[in-house]
Amino acid sequence: MATAELPEPDRVEGAPHPRDTQKLFGHEAAEAAVLQAFTSGRMHHGWLITGAKGVGKATLAWRIARFLLTAPDAQGGSLFGAPPPRESLETDPDDPVIRRMAQLAEPRLFLLRRGPNDKETALSADIRVDEVRKMKSFFALSAADGGRRVAIIDAADEMNTGAANALLKLLEEPPANVTFLVIAHQPHRLLPTIRSRCRELRLTALAPEPLARALEQAGGAVDPDEAIALAQLAGGSVGEAFRLTHLDGLKTYAALVALFATLPRMDRPRALHLAELGAGRGQEERFDLIVTLLDLFLARLARAGVTRQLPPPAAPQEAEVFARLAPSEAAARHWADLAQSLSLRARRGKAVNLDPAALLMDSFLKIDETAGSLALR
Repeated sequence: MATAELPEPDRVEGAPHPRDTQKLFGHEAAEAAVLQAFTSGRMHHGWLITGAKGVGKATLAWRIARFLLTAPDAQGGSLFGAPPPRESLETDPDDPVIRRMAQLAEPRLFLLRRGPNDKETALSADIRVDEVRKMKSFFALSAADGGRRVAIIDAADEMNTGAANALLKLLEEPPANVTFLVIAHQPHRLLPTIRSRCRELRLTALAPEPLARALEQAGGAVDPDEAIALAQLAGGSVGEAFRLTHLDGLKTYAALVALFATLPRMDRPRALHLAELGAGRGQEERFDLIVTLLDLFLARLARAGVTRQLPPPAAPQEAEVFARLAPSEAAARHWADLAQSLSLRARRGKAVNLDPAALLMDSFLKIDETAGSLALR
């Protein structure tokens, strides 16, 4: 596979790239913080954008980059005095800078992400130090042009040790007029010194309404009656909601709940049918989806048992199933323990090429066994 044919590592398959996503929904506070810092002249050189994967961090980073690179003082100021203060991060899509950014051809923007492996046959498993050195060289070469420059790091979690240390040196002694936009899904995995040299923008899970609007912008569609269920299963993540809608995730989760409504005498033909959905060539995504939905079901079940509060339903019968299977905190602890082991067991089995249908059926049987033992207590 040639380098030009490699997928973009910072893009959800089938969805627009964040650089092509113009609107950001549900994160007004984060945008306001950036705008206030800019207009007050206290723009930090490093911004750490954190939150769950798919919640809109890269979309925000690209919006900030577009804003900074088209701001009047970034383009030589105005012949007619100071421009009026900017009131939002919105930019003109017809601006030549914006068009160049969309083509990854803007000379004042650097995008740091995973590159090809040594043989250029696939993407590297991490961001390597050579990629950070390219960014350092970019700053040296672009300095002569003057004006503001921006670097987007997507995602910092993927840097190896050498790359992380190289980025830290740049953050400690930042080049003039450079703003670093550092995206991190799991900021606790970063060097504490990287975190301390950035101002954090923490994005929270999206509520159903902004999630539906963001999904529509990405090319998905949400039935209004399913918006709450989708937000529950997606954890407020647009990326996860996109995956769920394109793989019939809501329908699959409802089928799982209906199966577990038969516990502790599980309907085995129904279980076998569900297990076979994740089997066969080309069904890797569906297998991973079913394992993820099993994780979600058990986590929601355990949480309902501990808190004695039922979450907003994500499928018919869910509330009744939760109330029956986790009637006490002790039962909830058993489900929580099972949740920790099942997905790891299934994914490890898949990694060594065990039969996916058998792995899923094994998970169903473990759940049935746990329900049976709890019923006897």
